[in-house]
Amino acid sequence: MLYDYIKKNYNEAEPIFFSDLERENITKSALNQQLKKLCDKGLLMKYDTGVYYIPKVTLLNSVVGPNADMVARYRFISKGDNIDGFYGGNSFANQIGITTQVPRVVEIVSNNTNSSDREVRIGNRRFYVRKPIVQITKENVYVLQMLELLKNLDAYLDYSYEEAKEKFAEYISLHGIKRSDVDCYIRKYPLSTFKYYYELELDHVLA
Repeated sequence: MLYDYIKKNYNEAEPIFFSDLERENITKSALNQQLKKLCDKGLLMKYDTGVYYIPKVTLLNSVVGPNADMVARYRFISKGDNIDGFYGGNSFANQIGITTQVPRVVEIVSNNTNSSDREVRIGNRRFYVRKPIVQITKENVYVLQMLELLKNLDAYLDYSYEEAKEKFAEYISLHGIKRSDVDCYIRKYPLSTFKYYYELELDHVLA
């Protein structure tokens, strides 16, 4: 019965979290036993503590599963239609092209953490996970991601403010961020966010 549910709701090589399988009608101990039996039969494989997956067999007959970045994304950022977080710090600065620095520890801002900030090890990768200043939703994720980066912009910026403005303008256009979106949240951020927002003249970029 458990395996039927897993097969129906998960793809091969996709992370399956123990916490997502917990149900009122089954104890943690019984769930652990069922998962162990499925692993013993080769129907499931264990990636890490509390993380399983349906093994995907390649044409060369090797088994493929999720990697650490995929597990982190599912756990802290997005799973299905749910949006619970975003990449921050150097990780995001690198994505939008305002830095060439490649972070050793990937920064994530997520609703799915109980601590203000903590380091999480998944597989052989390290992730630094922080709670958001504002609860992240599908509607506000892009504006919050931008404001979060502006908060400490000089710590990540490798280029001039003029070049940074162009990169932020591209991001704003891509995600349809409006001035009203910024006005709704910017007052919840530190004064440094205002400072960089106006120094980059982003108010003139927004519709």
